[in-house]
Amino acid sequence: MKLIDIKGLTKDYKYIEKDENKGFIYNLFNGKEKIKRAVDNITFSVDEGEAIAFIGPNGAGKSTTIKMLSGIIYPTKGSIKINGLTPIKDREKLSYQIGCVFGQRSQLLPNLPLTESMYMFGAMYNMNKKDIKKRIKELSELFDLNEFINQPVRKLSLGQRMRAEIALSLIHRPKLIFLDEPTIGLDVVAKKKLRDLFIKINKEEKITIFLTSHDTEDIQSICDRCIIINHGKIVIDEPTNRLMKDYVKNKTITITPNSSFIEFPNLLKGMKYISKDKDQIIIEVNTDIINTQEVLQFLTKKLDIDDIIIDNESLESVIRGIYEKI
Repeated sequence: MKLIDIKGLTKDYKYIEKDENKGFIYNLFNGKEKIKRAVDNITFSVDEGEAIAFIGPNGAGKSTTIKMLSGIIYPTKGSIKINGLTPIKDREKLSYQIGCVFGQRSQLLPNLPLTESMYMFGAMYNMNKKDIKKRIKELSELFDLNEFINQPVRKLSLGQRMRAEIALSLIHRPKLIFLDEPTIGLDVVAKKKLRDLFIKINKEEKITIFLTSHDTEDIQSICDRCIIINHGKIVIDEPTNRLMKDYVKNKTITITPNSSFIEFPNLLKGMKYISKDKDQIIIEVNTDIINTQEVLQFLTKKLDIDDIIIDNESLESVIRGIYEKI
């Protein structure tokens, strides 16, 4: 079932082009009106229960798209349906269907315990006290909040606060959650805990995830699908694993010898040394030029090998390469 259905979505912003050699009054009355197209005729859908990454360079149109999806701004043209609702016309009804987590903006009451924020948000969504209490208990167990749920929010660590932010956004059991840079500023351990929670709510609570992030580990671990947008247009819409398969061109091969390497053979076209010493060789392989099987056959003939490790190019490198091309 389609939870999000977008067709021909476009957003134009009008602005006045100023003549820097003229004064304010001249520009006010004589400046030329121009149009900046932030989102350009995009069409895509998201099934209920999917976890997608909506990514692109700064200024690509990500934030504008999310603002239109959540009903904050009007589209210039095109249609949006979220669980059958039109964001602008049905914004109040839609608010009961969605949750939002922004890595740099908090919805929590800083000087009050987390429970106060959760009760307040539950009341905002017309939940009765019994249902709010039951939901707080469920979320406290799911997100491991009990150790700090009665502390003032301002005393929480960043990792604890982000867990609390997510729990708060789920108080009303939304079908869809927008995540905007949710792990920004967190340490490695806190990021891992948060990613595991996103996967858990996606699988166990069947919540659809719409993620924007510059952290490729967020994308690779949470999302099954990537939509890449640039200059307001969708340039790639593929499953994350296929994105890796289609765009990963380089592999790194690390070779450990049975005994010390004495000499290093000349490599075939498409192969190059990254580093080489008597205890280890690291080779980069361009799979557009030579396939992995040919490389392994060549290396096993030329070298006395104890162990070989083959690593794919990271998703970060793949996305950076795509950005450079688009």
